[in-house]
Amino acid sequence: MTDPNAQNQQQSPQGGNPWANPMDAPPPFPNADAGRSSYSSNPYSQVPPSYSQIPSPQYGRGNQRKANGDDRLWAMLAHLSAPIAAVVSAGWLTFLGPLIVWLVKKDSSPFVRNASAGAFNFSITMALVSIIGWILSFTVVLAIIGIPMIILGSLGAIVLGIVGALKAWNGEPYTYPWQLRILS
Repeated sequence: MTDPNAQNQQQSPQGGNPWANPMDAPPPFPNADAGRSSYSSNPYSQVPPSYSQIPSPQYGRGNQRKANGDDRLWAMLAHLSAPIAAVVSAGWLTFLGPLIVWLVKKDSSPFVRNASAGAFNFSITMALVSIIGWILSFTVVLAIIGIPMIILGSLGAIVLGIVGALKAWNGEPYTYPWQLRILS
């Protein structure tokens, strides 16, 4: 025989409490936890931590040491070798200095590895922008696009290489804004 009041009661598949999953329960009343502490079981009443309380990550992966003076010098040389080569070689060998630093120091310092890989990737990207600009400048119609690309490639390698060198000397990692990821 069935109970006539059983039709009005909700039955959950798990049995017992109709809201076995807390997400199925209706929201609490606005003043339901006025007398309780600030930490409650209601996830909607908790205040998220502010951004100043969240720790900022260090460079590289995992738990690593801070950059010492030697690492900062090598990272600065990786960043500065591209603008120096841009002036000396008319912009065509900017990738060579960061590549040499990456090959020499990639296994000994993650800070130098990240700096030299970023400088190399950015140098290759700016060289490709300059090459495309030169190709476009041979046509009269596309020279309007090609000449600014040549200027962007040259000035980008010089200015942002100096900015990266200054950041590396201060022990801060620097990420170039436009780069094709070749080395990491």
